[in-house]
Amino acid sequence: MRQSISELLSEYNQGREILSSEKLVFRGITGRDIYNITAPLTDRGEQYILGRVEPRDSEHSQVIAFRQRGSEWVAAPDIPALTLQDPFWCRIRGELIVGGVEIFPHPTEPGHLGWRTKFYRGKDLKNLEHFATGPDGMKDIRLAELPSGSIAVFTRPQGNPGGRGTIGYLEINSLEELSPATINKATLLQQFIPEEWGGANEVHVLTDGSLGVLGHIACFDQAGARHYYAMAFTFDPLTKKAGPMGIIATRSDFPSGESKRPDLQDVIFSGGLLRLEDGTAWLYAGLSDAEAARVLIADPFSVKSRGLGSSGEEAGQ
Repeated sequence: MRQSISELLSEYNQGREILSSEKLVFRGITGRDIYNITAPLTDRGEQYILGRVEPRDSEHSQVIAFRQRGSEWVAAPDIPALTLQDPFWCRIRGELIVGGVEIFPHPTEPGHLGWRTKFYRGKDLKNLEHFATGPDGMKDIRLAELPSGSIAVFTRPQGNPGGRGTIGYLEINSLEELSPATINKATLLQQFIPEEWGGANEVHVLTDGSLGVLGHIACFDQAGARHYYAMAFTFDPLTKKAGPMGIIATRSDFPSGESKRPDLQDVIFSGGLLRLEDGTAWLYAGLSDAEAARVLIADPFSVKSRGLGSSGEEAGQ
């Protein structure tokens, strides 16, 4: 049964527990905001975060890699920047996959932007090559390697079908099959009421073979302001059924700060989960389209977490 944001928030607030919360410190970039980050990834023995970097008054951004140096993250000039928004990463069959959103002048609406998801692959961050592009108008396409060897693909169509944005699912046999025509064949999961929308941001393969999906759910208020919340659910690739969805963090769970625009103040964009052995997880997120932070929460995919899943540790990402 589909639940509205108000219903999900009511459930979340009854058991809300934030164990720690902190903004992340980035160095090596001046005059631009860093937000909509990924969770850390290990590359050639070092830890990196990928972040969306852009001026406050612009949508034209780069994805830049930041190398961990103690408690700070320092821009890595030796790693090529990508002209994309909203980075993500995963590993498929031993390769690093990095993606993000490319913007371009809208072909039929002068003065507006179009967007599409681009994918890169390689042995490490220094050696990535473009290999696939999603359909025009689609963000939030995410991949995961299944225990069977197939590749899970979560999509997010808008319009007809998809409404304001919903999640679709399909499986492919190889990365070479990833194309707009294939992506558009996904089966829609029908998780959101028509007035609201959402998407997948990261996929974890759990030990029982199910998938832990970190995502976002969003809506407009009556004044036109946007409200984005971090959410999670599990998905069974055998039955193609999604488990119950739950909100796992809100903007008020993070430190207060700046906003790109007033209508974006109550926005968090789920970047990734760093799952820990003690049953907790760090959620990395962008804040209000201007900053980046993380919060320590109960792992939404652990056995003890509010019915979101029945799996323990992840098998790999």
